[in-house]
Amino acid sequence: MLRIVQITLLCFVLAAGISISAVIAENESIDEILLANGLPLGLFPKGVKGFTVNGETGRFSVYLNQSCQAKYETELHYDEIVSGTIGYAQIRDLSGISAQELFLWLQVKGIRVDVPSSGLIFFDVGVLRKQYSLSLFETPRDCVAVRGDAEFIGENKV
Repeated sequence: MLRIVQITLLCFVLAAGISISAVIAENESIDEILLANGLPLGLFPKGVKGFTVNGETGRFSVYLNQSCQAKYETELHYDEIVSGTIGYAQIRDLSGISAQELFLWLQVKGIRVDVPSSGLIFFDVGVLRKQYSLSLFETPRDCVAVRGDAEFIGENKV
């Protein structure tokens, strides 16, 4: 009988610990979540007005003040809502970010930080993998508003 009570108490403590950790994850800032996952703070530009993240699945959405473009080594276009699945040193199933390559805008499908000591970050844009210096993403960049949808249609700029 005592053994059953001990096991029940242990299960209760474990369940409470799991639910508390999920609440803590929901209350973390976007910076804390990026750092905890080995990703740089400047991955998203200035102007983040909110975000949601599912602590169990890693699925997230970042809400910006408006669609905008930020200059890194090349231009990156951010939609008003960026979403994906965050994991350690990577983001998968990404939507809402496009990278400019010559005169084309290519949808960024994923982001991966190589071994941090290498100083490299990779953007998966479908058939290509764009490589950048990790130092470019140390701090959030200013993001210039995009004037309406007429200027930016799908993956090509008009």
